[in-house]
Amino acid sequence: MPLSASDAVALPKVLLHDHLDGGLRPNTVFELADAIGYALPADTPEALSDWFIAGSELADLPRTLEMFDHTTAVMQRADHLERVAAEAVADLSADGVVYAEVRFAPEQHQADGLALDEVVEAVTAGFRRGEAEAAASGSSICVNAILCAMRTADRSLEIAQLVDALREWDDKVVAFDLAGAETGFGPSLHAEALAFARRTHQNITIHASEEPAHELIAEAIEYGAHRIGHGVRLQADIDRSPDGSIDVAAGALGPLARHVHDHQIHLEMAPTCHVQVGAVASFDQHPMAAMLRAGFNVGVNTDNRLMSGVSASSELAALSAAFELTDAECRQLQVNAAMASFAPRDQRLALAASM
Repeated sequence: MPLSASDAVALPKVLLHDHLDGGLRPNTVFELADAIGYALPADTPEALSDWFIAGSELADLPRTLEMFDHTTAVMQRADHLERVAAEAVADLSADGVVYAEVRFAPEQHQADGLALDEVVEAVTAGFRRGEAEAAASGSSICVNAILCAMRTADRSLEIAQLVDALREWDDKVVAFDLAGAETGFGPSLHAEALAFARRTHQNITIHASEEPAHELIAEAIEYGAHRIGHGVRLQADIDRSPDGSIDVAAGALGPLARHVHDHQIHLEMAPTCHVQVGAVASFDQHPMAAMLRAGFNVGVNTDNRLMSGVSASSELAALSAAFELTDAECRQLQVNAAMASFAPRDQRLALAASM
């Protein structure tokens, strides 16, 4: 029986792929824009929410970039960053998330003169405030930070060095990521940063969701990714049966898919986003459930809650309804994410045991 909306919220969830600048409350965007005199493309928070969701469904990269221009515009002051971060924790906690890794690109928040470490300090202060407020209301949640370098810029080594420096005194900083436009901006362009991250034993996750098909996934693994951001185009290396299932024993996996499967490389799936960007034709054709049942290490994520109009619970409930996931399968998705998280091992084990 599919999970109801309330059951999906009640299930403790682990979220590994959520963008801070893609998850603001519409009301907050309006209030912060008014505070800095910034013009938005809609007249009300409700209309703004609709504008973001409509833009996501266009699979239009320039429109997508414009959407993030509007959210990052109101995230240039330390107090604004802290507020957005604290509200993200509150919203995730209310949705039944007990552990999350929220990512952002510090270089995108320097227009008003903040130093990179000041950006991160404001965000992690917001995470801590949100956690404390959740605890005061009887909820337990831990939110850590993944720092992204923009693939289209040349600051990736600087960001990798920032991760290395900050994790010495801020245990909220847990990993390095490459984000932004992918096609034509593969990990090889950031080889020096990724070599530094590997040499300094950083956790690494790399976005790989765009064309050319699974080549970006292969390159992410080559350059040291412990997890893959999205990874849905791995389906190009998988031969699914007519009923949509994956028969691993019958040779359904190509070399890359076999490697990902055998080494249990975690795939940070975000089904609604994958439909919106055109990586999957429709939600009911998404390969995630079949991959889960075939033994792939997959988890369910939101990517951008504001832009896609989703939550961790709504994505889980939609998957459950579309693919008749059992309670055990819904919980397995959370265990997968818990064990693939960049939390310390004892915390990962405790999270998995609580699912």
